[in-house]
Amino acid sequence: MARAVFLDRDGVINSVVWRGGEPGSPRSPEEFRIDPGARAPLECLRDAGFRLFVITNQPDLARGFLDQCALKGMNEQLITQLPIEAVAVCPHDDRDECNCRKPQPGMLEQLATDKALELSRSFVIGDTWRDMGAARAAGCIAIILDRNYNCRDDADYRVSNLVEAAQLIIERVKQ
Repeated sequence: MARAVFLDRDGVINSVVWRGGEPGSPRSPEEFRIDPGARAPLECLRDAGFRLFVITNQPDLARGFLDQCALKGMNEQLITQLPIEAVAVCPHDDRDECNCRKPQPGMLEQLATDKALELSRSFVIGDTWRDMGAARAAGCIAIILDRNYNCRDDADYRVSNLVEAAQLIIERVKQ
């Protein structure tokens, strides 16, 4: 069984979009901006033997603010520009009560089954309590990136950025 790093998308790999004072997901390829500093730490994680996956809630699909074509274009950018193996998307809103919407562990569990991953040896890097909840529910180690919108700290570790998260993971597996 392989170990993996599961990365939230918005606020971790790409910039959030601020609407009405709240962080949100890009709704078009024009709003989608991959963090230019994301590639190097992801390559370090891959080179250290981790398989890399994106897990992302995209409730704007259910709400009618995002279409499948735009989402597909954003996902293709992740796969072609970064060392990401696959992108798992929950297209639901809270009212759907699905198992794939973080903080539920469904996306993690499905990827673990499909890709032969050992969740107890894997990490989740996110920027919200939902990401940390999914990590805990799946038995992964939870790392939250410090953001001005995530005052709740339900993580095993809190770091400033993706570079620090990658360094922490690589150092931890050396122990």
